[in-house]
Amino acid sequence: MTTPVGPPTPGPRIPEAVHRRRWAILGVLMLSLLIVVLDNSILNVAIKTISTPAPTGLGATQSELEWAINAYTLVFAGLLFTAGILGDRLGRKKVLLGGLAVFGLGSALAAFAGSPTELIVFRAVMGLGSAFVMPATLAVLMNVFEREEQPKAIGIWAGGVGLAIAIGPITGGVLLDHFWWGSVFLINVPIVIIALVLMTVLVPDSRDPKPGRIDPVGVLLSVVGLVLLVYGIIKGGQLADFTDPQVLATIGAGLAVLVGFVLFEKRSDHPSIDVTYFRNKTFSAAMSVIALVFFALMGVTFFSVFYTQSVRGYSPLQTGLLMLPLAAAQLIFAPRARLAVDRFGNRATTTAAMLLIAATLAAFASFETDTPIWVLEVVFFLMGAGMAHIMTPTSVVIMQALPREKAGSASALSNTFRQVGGALGIAVLGSVLSAAYRSDIEDKLGVLPADLRHTAGESIEATLGVAAKLGPKGDALVAPANDAFLHAMHITALCGAGVALVGALVVALCLPGRPAEPQEGEGKPQLASADH
Repeated sequence: MTTPVGPPTPGPRIPEAVHRRRWAILGVLMLSLLIVVLDNSILNVAIKTISTPAPTGLGATQSELEWAINAYTLVFAGLLFTAGILGDRLGRKKVLLGGLAVFGLGSALAAFAGSPTELIVFRAVMGLGSAFVMPATLAVLMNVFEREEQPKAIGIWAGGVGLAIAIGPITGGVLLDHFWWGSVFLINVPIVIIALVLMTVLVPDSRDPKPGRIDPVGVLLSVVGLVLLVYGIIKGGQLADFTDPQVLATIGAGLAVLVGFVLFEKRSDHPSIDVTYFRNKTFSAAMSVIALVFFALMGVTFFSVFYTQSVRGYSPLQTGLLMLPLAAAQLIFAPRARLAVDRFGNRATTTAAMLLIAATLAAFASFETDTPIWVLEVVFFLMGAGMAHIMTPTSVVIMQALPREKAGSASALSNTFRQVGGALGIAVLGSVLSAAYRSDIEDKLGVLPADLRHTAGESIEATLGVAAKLGPKGDALVAPANDAFLHAMHITALCGAGVALVGALVVALCLPGRPAEPQEGEGKPQLASADH
């Protein structure tokens, strides 16, 4: 194996006053995490409603919906490095409080957005706040738990993601059944207020005694590169033509800027990303797998909402309830994943979980209009179980690879790879879905006026929306729209499964196997430590 990043230093013992209230602090950190994840899981249920014309929704197109999700994600991912460094420098508690306040403000503004463009802008403000919340929660966790308790705490922290995924869609469904679409954002505000009060009282501040300098050039390059890349991918799906000169130029420019970002970081004496971290094969593999699994899963979540609501006819609340098995599996298995790693090792556990994810994604390629709904429930449960056995071990690998005082940087890296993977998943798989749908439905749109055909071909919601305005004449488009969407979904699901298989290969080759049994008198080996 290549030289480890560390070895990680154990650091000073946690002060007794902090140690006594460590589980209460974890609860507050999970509440902060809950808000960020809750927002995305609520939005997944609400995207169909937001795509409905006013006054019910905003009449957002599929590309606008992708940008409503990705505006948040790109700002979040682009600023995570800086947020991690600021937390290490200024104090993680201060950064957490400021991030939560900005997130709450962005949520209130998004709730009253008057157009898809306004929603995209206000979602970016929410992403700005989240960028300062997410890495700080893990960084604080690493500074209030001793090393031997960290795997258990991270497992519970990861289980909080499952709880948010469970609460989000159901909360969103209840709100959309009784209130307007903006209520799915307004619900964040009271939760933010409660979190701010509890955090002020309970959470201790911590910082890196030797923090890095801010890297404005690196931040700018990373944001510009990601925005250009994702914009090009979404535009290609919107046009159903990835060979369009504008699409190729934008994607090429994005890739060029990102290459420039990596080269700049390599030469900088105060980089946003310390590229020496990636000399450790285990660390690099864990980062790659996080990105790949979120690439596949975010793309699938995006189209599964349209499958359950547009094709199967379920309400937002029913869709939220249908996603309960996925959330329940995460909630059950995330805190226990460390037990599987202790027994079978990181490589076997995570490889098996990635193969399970690939199989569940491939299962979507068999779904039709009349597939028994219990099959979808089983697939969601297995998907959640697979995610739990990936996220917990890889998070522990990443967080324990660096010294405790660098916890903000490690957490920022982990979250950046997850968010960039998710953003690219929505962009790439959303574009595959859009392109496949348009190519299949275009020859069925001859009954429409010429000026409506392009808009109607963009997504199933666009087709059904135009069909509804035509009355009985439009009914003939419903069945072809469903068939075209199912065909597009099958192609997209198989693409996601292929990405998950690549992830399985990465972990099978790069993650450590089962740790050696300790000799008598030695301590138990740490879960997934990077120097195994």
